[in-house]
Amino acid sequence: MRDRVFVTGLCVMVLGSSAASAQNLAPPEAFAACSACHSFKADENAVGPTLFKLANRQVGTVEGFRYSGPMKRSEFKWDAAHLEQFLSNPQAIVPGNRMPYSGLDDKAQLKILVNYLLTMGQ
Repeated sequence: MRDRVFVTGLCVMVLGSSAASAQNLAPPEAFAACSACHSFKADENAVGPTLFKLANRQVGTVEGFRYSGPMKRSEFKWDAAHLEQFLSNPQAIVPGNRMPYSGLDDKAQLKILVNYLLTMGQ
């Protein structure tokens, strides 16, 4: 019984510390392009909508941000697969969107960036 309590406590400590450390991650190099127009603060839109709580958020739904028609009509949520598609070529997945970004070609950097975006601000 004591072993089970110890293992449970250890799991809680590890999971808790990984969630806390995710918030302290240094932004990947590729995030510099994002941070020019986006914020991770709740209710703080800039040129682009806030990225706060981006994971599984319906596209085009941040309160107070003026989205393009194509973004408002998009029928998907921001998950890893959609973010990878969008950030590699924004016009391919949402033709006519207003984001002035041509895309990220480096697949390794793209995966790092997507992971960062999905874990920060949660």
